[in-house]
Amino acid sequence: MSALTSPRTYAVLAAMQAADAVACVKPIAPIKKAFDDVGLAEELRPLIPVVKAASAVGLLGVFRWPALARLTTFMLTVYFVLAAGSHVRARDWSPGLVASSSLLALFGAMTVKGPAVRTR
Repeated sequence: MSALTSPRTYAVLAAMQAADAVACVKPIAPIKKAFDDVGLAEELRPLIPVVKAASAVGLLGVFRWPALARLTTFMLTVYFVLAAGSHVRARDWSPGLVASSSLLALFGAMTVKGPAVRTR
């Protein structure tokens, strides 16, 4: 089992997504600035914490429903394609582009590998 397929990795990433969801409810200053920099419409901003919370739940599904966890990593790959694309479109060469690109690569690799499934 590699780090990309370990259920522990999924759990850590779920915790990160949950914390990020909380930080996006009433965006803290750096998140608000990132939303402003990429031109995220005000009406879409309330959806971000919902998407992040749902992704945390989906990643935790690795323990019971590995297929759900794999679907979640795929959907997070799509999300981060859009996030990185938004930074590039806005010519925002900030650390946000590096973060979204890194998470894009991570979730893409996790989607390809899939979670380790324990057989009983």
